[in-house]
Amino acid sequence: MAFAFSSLALPGGAFDSVLRPSEMPGSVAADRAPSRLAAIAAGESARAVIHDRVHDEEAVLEVLDFSLWYGAKQALHGITMPVAKGRVTALIGPSGCGKTTLLRCVNRMNDLIDNVRIEGDMRLSGDSIFSPGVDVIELRKRMGMVFQKPNPFPMSIFENVVYALRIDGERRRSVLEEVCERSLRGAALWDEVKDRLHESGLSLSGGQQQRLCIARAIASDPEVLLLDEPCSALDPIATNRIEDLIDELSGEYSILIVTHNMQQASRISDYTAFMYLGHLVEYGPTTDIFTNPRLAETNDYVTGRFG
Repeated sequence: MAFAFSSLALPGGAFDSVLRPSEMPGSVAADRAPSRLAAIAAGESARAVIHDRVHDEEAVLEVLDFSLWYGAKQALHGITMPVAKGRVTALIGPSGCGKTTLLRCVNRMNDLIDNVRIEGDMRLSGDSIFSPGVDVIELRKRMGMVFQKPNPFPMSIFENVVYALRIDGERRRSVLEEVCERSLRGAALWDEVKDRLHESGLSLSGGQQQRLCIARAIASDPEVLLLDEPCSALDPIATNRIEDLIDELSGEYSILIVTHNMQQASRISDYTAFMYLGHLVEYGPTTDIFTNPRLAETNDYVTGRFG
């Protein structure tokens, strides 16, 4: 199903990608124009700039005018964006800009926090994830989550991978073994651990533990793989392995990743969304965001002038 915008009317033209000359990076007018980031910091609204090519993709996930409050503090402000099916989409922006909050909303992890209030909607394959009848446990199986710090369970490598199947009541050894091998191969870990499947997952190195967590996430064949800074606690060699893995998984899985590493975002993602203080600022193909952004503010961030 192609992502359709015509049925959603948002004030302020949130999908309007036509920019005034003053908004083009590097222009004299842009230098003189008030920064939209300053406007956002002052509590004013600013429309997101979404590149046309984003609209051409089939969406697996639709975020629709989504806002979130922690008590009286608003953390997300009217985010509207599609996430392309079979692509890698990176969320970038300074610390505290709402990237992880948005990611956690996708599999409803913020439900566990007191005093959270939301407005708007998110749809996975066309279905609202916030409908009253949604089984949150089943929803989370459709969206595998991998966190910043590797968190293997204190059990064997084998049991880590097949944990979701065990919870579902699967007891057939042949099925469990097949899923374990397929998932570990998918996570590029099989050759390293095939002779030690009954050792503790905690015995693996940090990079191996993170790939084990990815294997655990893909064992239930999710529609979306959510990665929250999966390389932030890893050394450069392990980071390269994870990035190679993400590249191998793209196409088969739709991946939404939070990263603070601009080089990483430029290397591994197809699309990049720049966020600031809970607002979506600019969203487009990664090559355009990093080499030809439409906003001077985006250009300043990806080139390291602030943040």
